[in-house]
Amino acid sequence: MRDVDPFQLMVGNDRDFLCTRVSYKLNLTGPSLTVQAACSTSLVAVHVACQALLNGECDMALAGGACVRVPHTAGYVYQPGGVMSPDGHCRAFAKAASGMVPGSGVGVVVLRRLEDALRDRDALLAVIRASAINNDGGAKVGYAAPSVERQAAVVGEALDLAAVDAGTIGYIEAHGTATALGDSIEIEALTRAFRMRTARVGFCAVGSVKTNIGHLDAAGGVAGLIKSVLALQHQTIPPSLHCDVPNPALALQDSPFFVARSALRWTDDRRPRRAGISSFGVGGTNAHVIVEEPPPSSASSDGRPWRLLVLSARSPASLDAAARNLHRYFVTHDGVNVADLAYTLQVGRRSFGYRRAYPCQTAAGARELLAMSFTNGLVRDAAGSDERSVAFMFPGEGAEVPGMGTELYLTEPAFRHAVDECARVLEGRLGIDLRTVLYPTLHAPCSMAADVEAGLDPRCLVDVTLFVTEYALAALWQEWGVTPHAAIGHGVGEYTAACLAGVFSLEDGLALVVERGHLMMDPARERSGRATEETRLQPPRLPLVDAITGAWLAGTDASDPDYWTTPRPSAIRFSEGLRTLAGATDSVLLEVGPGRSLTALASHADGARSGIVAVPSMAAGTDGSDAKAVIAAAGALWMAGVTIDWSGFSRHERRNRIVAPTYPFERQPYWIEDVAARAPQRSVVG
Repeated sequence: MRDVDPFQLMVGNDRDFLCTRVSYKLNLTGPSLTVQAACSTSLVAVHVACQALLNGECDMALAGGACVRVPHTAGYVYQPGGVMSPDGHCRAFAKAASGMVPGSGVGVVVLRRLEDALRDRDALLAVIRASAINNDGGAKVGYAAPSVERQAAVVGEALDLAAVDAGTIGYIEAHGTATALGDSIEIEALTRAFRMRTARVGFCAVGSVKTNIGHLDAAGGVAGLIKSVLALQHQTIPPSLHCDVPNPALALQDSPFFVARSALRWTDDRRPRRAGISSFGVGGTNAHVIVEEPPPSSASSDGRPWRLLVLSARSPASLDAAARNLHRYFVTHDGVNVADLAYTLQVGRRSFGYRRAYPCQTAAGARELLAMSFTNGLVRDAAGSDERSVAFMFPGEGAEVPGMGTELYLTEPAFRHAVDECARVLEGRLGIDLRTVLYPTLHAPCSMAADVEAGLDPRCLVDVTLFVTEYALAALWQEWGVTPHAAIGHGVGEYTAACLAGVFSLEDGLALVVERGHLMMDPARERSGRATEETRLQPPRLPLVDAITGAWLAGTDASDPDYWTTPRPSAIRFSEGLRTLAGATDSVLLEVGPGRSLTALASHADGARSGIVAVPSMAAGTDGSDAKAVIAAAGALWMAGVTIDWSGFSRHERRNRIVAPTYPFERQPYWIEDVAARAPQRSVVG
């Protein structure tokens, strides 16, 4: 202690700095203050936080209390007539009640305005209908004595503010210190408050968490609040322990209350279930809070068939622990909505350096995937950048497969909208609905042979279907927040890249691709006047790599009509172009189109040695699932350090946040042991 700066010791331990230190660590900018009201501190803090929310001083609040007794292992000397129990048991409201026992604990709750929580589809555990605080003043026998009148007043005020019938309160979490004076005054005050509002008898259970964990002093009120919320959640009223025979002096038989001496199923037909929580501080600051069950959450939509569970941590050990916790969660939550769980992990957790991602469809599938190995999936090195850029690679002829993108058209609105837009533009030029070629199982059958008989070149159709698929896939990635910093294209993929870069509009790009297809089939064909003269070409807004030279495409070349209508030479430097691209984009390459040819090329030995990360967007061939492939690609990008806009990822779904495993901190002890007490005893031989 002599080696520690007294000022640092003070700001690290004094209660005045507890809340501001939390605000500093979590970058919280709203009201940050320490509340001190003796035993009612934490419930008063909840009341103050509710007022700050209602007044618009903050949009979310942390409220609670802490009581850590030092030394941790300690006892007390019982004094007859005192407030401490003679045998270490707290018997609240019992005939044998003789005092309380001390305890240590910390409790914190997260509070939001109900309309905000409903809008954001948060996981709601309970609703605070009202809270009230007051003080005894001086009209009592002594400073430390409780007041029937003022306790009854604070309970009544909370009931009035809540605007609920007292007869709908099914449980009271009492202050319950098990002292003869305290218990009797509390029950009398509760009875007065309820009697002014209902004549019913014996309908409301009463209990005290102090019989379980002792009196947590400043944290006692929030402990009672948490217990009451759990009772609502589990629809069970927990027992108040050590009350074999209720105290007859409390006259419970004539009151609205009874002591819950065993766990009771909360089957009251009066909905929603409601509870009241009391906390009274030495010195007279009284607090009462009324909570009720939350409204039922809105139903989630079905959404896409594949889900992406993401985990991240600051160390490999914590990442392993997170995977184990998630597996345990699936084991104990058979009916969990996997889509809502995935959404919660995506938007409700920060992204750290070590990451894993698990594409799955069902809870059983996720559980099996996690069980196979807790080191499943790619683990990203924390030394890498947290926001790596992405370059798009657009494949060309030869990548096309029958029915490519059908699953994406059915499940991803952004993809479908882009395809529909292209089909609308092309219908007047081609005379057919391109979707009948792309997705014959979804639309009226239209074979390639029939199109050829109708005068359409098969090369033209191949080029157009590739362009449309790649364009739609790029639109999907951009909705998910994956915006390229550069791009390269192979064959018709060059046109997709140029369109994405703003060299020409979608309408002009489609016209150029149609013209290109005609020229590929018939090189002697006269070029279309519109495709070569009326197309407005602009310098690229996005850096493009020229697949012919392997270097960056000059703005003058991009604006030259001949560049886009002259057949490409047979020898191009695409591999060199990939190296140019990777060197400028922190080595994250995304293949935007069918197949995985460019991914394989980028991952060749030269690329592997240079640390290039290449990710395909779609399945290889016709055997795989494009819906799974694109979700797995999102996970691979995220694991590689690419930022995903998870809100955009779920934009077309109705998702709810749920209670899910939180961060597995690597807890370390910082307690300074008494060296003298740990030193071995030495014997002296004389």
